[in-house]
Amino acid sequence: MKCLTYALAILATFSGSSVLAAQGGASQQARQQARQQARQRADSARADSAATSLDQVRVTVTRSATSAQRAPWAVDVIDKASLSRGQATLGIDEALNNIPGVIVQNRYNASVDQRLSIRGAGARANFGIRGVKVLLDGVPQSLPDGQNQLTNVDLAAVSRVEVLRGSASSLYGNGSGGVISFESDLSAPDPVGATLRVVGGSFGTSKVFGRLSGRKGSATGSLALSRTRMDGFRQYDTSEVRQSLATLDYALSPQRTLQLRASFADSPVARNPGALTTAEYAANRDSASATNIARGSNKWLSQGQYSARLRETSDRGERSVVAYVQRRFIDNPLATPPPGTGGAAIGTYSTINRWVTGMRADVSRWSASDPTRIRVNAGLDVQRSFDIRRNSRATGGMIATATDTLFRDQGESVIALGAFASSQWSPVEPLTASLGARVDRLTFDLSDNFLADGIDDSANRDMNSASFHGGASWVFGPSVTAYANVASAFDTPTTTELAARQDGAGGFNPDLGPQHIRTIEAGLRGDIGRRLRYTATAYRATYDDAIIQFLETTGRAFFRNAGQTRNTGLELGVSGTITSWLDATLAWTESRYRFENYRVPNRAVTDTLDGNRVAGVPDRFVRVGLRSRAHRFTLDVDHTWSGDMFGDDLNKVRIDSWGKGALNARLAWSGDVRGTRVAPFVAVNNALNVAYVGSVTVNGGFGRMLEPAPLANIYFGVETGWRVRR
Repeated sequence: MKCLTYALAILATFSGSSVLAAQGGASQQARQQARQQARQRADSARADSAATSLDQVRVTVTRSATSAQRAPWAVDVIDKASLSRGQATLGIDEALNNIPGVIVQNRYNASVDQRLSIRGAGARANFGIRGVKVLLDGVPQSLPDGQNQLTNVDLAAVSRVEVLRGSASSLYGNGSGGVISFESDLSAPDPVGATLRVVGGSFGTSKVFGRLSGRKGSATGSLALSRTRMDGFRQYDTSEVRQSLATLDYALSPQRTLQLRASFADSPVARNPGALTTAEYAANRDSASATNIARGSNKWLSQGQYSARLRETSDRGERSVVAYVQRRFIDNPLATPPPGTGGAAIGTYSTINRWVTGMRADVSRWSASDPTRIRVNAGLDVQRSFDIRRNSRATGGMIATATDTLFRDQGESVIALGAFASSQWSPVEPLTASLGARVDRLTFDLSDNFLADGIDDSANRDMNSASFHGGASWVFGPSVTAYANVASAFDTPTTTELAARQDGAGGFNPDLGPQHIRTIEAGLRGDIGRRLRYTATAYRATYDDAIIQFLETTGRAFFRNAGQTRNTGLELGVSGTITSWLDATLAWTESRYRFENYRVPNRAVTDTLDGNRVAGVPDRFVRVGLRSRAHRFTLDVDHTWSGDMFGDDLNKVRIDSWGKGALNARLAWSGDVRGTRVAPFVAVNNALNVAYVGSVTVNGGFGRMLEPAPLANIYFGVETGWRVRR
């Protein structure tokens, strides 16, 4: 509540007295130019969605503003309508599965987030998001060690998403096997505007979202609030999250803008039903792990994030610097048994007190008079995370008995420093070439504050890496652009993975290091008339010293660098207008994820897993969508299908394909009722009532790997909006 009050104070202060003071010192012409620029930025998502060709769609996820047509990367943009029209806005799978190469597996478990992988990057994550860089308004949602979370991302408050598929550590550093950049809704076309969105549905699902926006003089601001509750379709699956976001963009001059963000999220309950064994799934797919229930597996979370960004543009270049701070508190009863005597209800109570601070700076220089001259970009990223982690013995998810005592108390610090430089060159008009390199240095430090066991497990590790990319695109015409690139990435272990040692010793595992990825890709994209847009890409990514969870015992996972894996694939994305009232989309991912060199010691023998499939990701993933329009009505139908996959590296636990697939349908209407915008909608998910596994826990202990998806379910809602033009 204190953070929310602080966010409201920021909004009120800057949209009030600060704006009036700035107006007194600025000329009328400067104010008009500033307002025009602010409106253009706020409406950029709508402009992209209405663009008639790829050269009009601007992308910034490459850390250098360029058109989607000329970028020598596989890039995609999702607009506001695709994110929210008829959608429940509960999870990123609603939108990101429309992009080939991106696979979001919904665990339907708020305690551990959805599983996200881009071309296989992030496939090993059993909680949170790994291997992929996530940004919100330019601020990393990633820790220096590469772990991501979506706590501050509310799809109802997002206006645009940019996705870069492929190795991008030369731009973003650690854990950049792909990049997802969310942009908050900054639209404020009127002096005062308000939106209210209410959603209800099966399994006790409800979401209330409200947004207030306004502009005055050179300032544009908004405040968004939401509350989401779900009882869940499984036993022991209740969750609640409350989110808020305050934004302010203030034009200091026609060239200079200050952007302030304050966000807060609070989750008072997120019960964890856990994964099921094949026998449990067959008997009752809606059940929960008995161990998780007995040990009270749950999560209480509170997080605030605040940032300030100063951006300056001119006809010769652009400069930007952003500073941010994040505070995160977690109380997390786990099903993992503590050391010593156990029992059915004896688990671990883990608490985290986290500080994250950071800064990003970007500079771009170009020649407005000579477009053939080289454009140069450079940047610096500095980030530090510091966790105070305490683990205690717990009974039924609480510290309730005299024996429930502390057994771990440590400080975990990670400092990341990265500098990059890149260039773009168009010696002839159709050609755009890009080269870039980056150097990263990461320092891991563990301070053991629990010395009652007589052992000081304090430790530190340094991990350094250099990354590069080189690529080019050639525009043959509006209908065909060919591009190719080679790039590298690296992904370090997290502090949790480093501290897990199979020999039971403390400190960091000295044998566990970063994995390194090399990617080569080539593709075609273009617009065929104004009716069809397509993208087709082929790639190969080779992982050296791949980090693999090779063992889980008594609820604790252990990791190693396991030789080499190779991911290859073909990606096809198509969107087009069939008739004046019918649109169609296709996202097809055809891939092959295999271990090239993987051997695991197993007592007196060694298991050779060369040629095995990488667990947790299917070789085929397809989404097809149709959208029809008639008399203010829209009907969206999408069908998602996943091929089979394995839950373990040994490839002994096969998870079946999605059978007939998940068919979703959404009917929406939009219009004005007495000057008020009204948009009711109703939807059915999994309309074919297919029983399928939505996600997996890779190499889950005791065979607990299956995370089921719900059968047929519905939701309904309405969005209303009011405007004050004067």
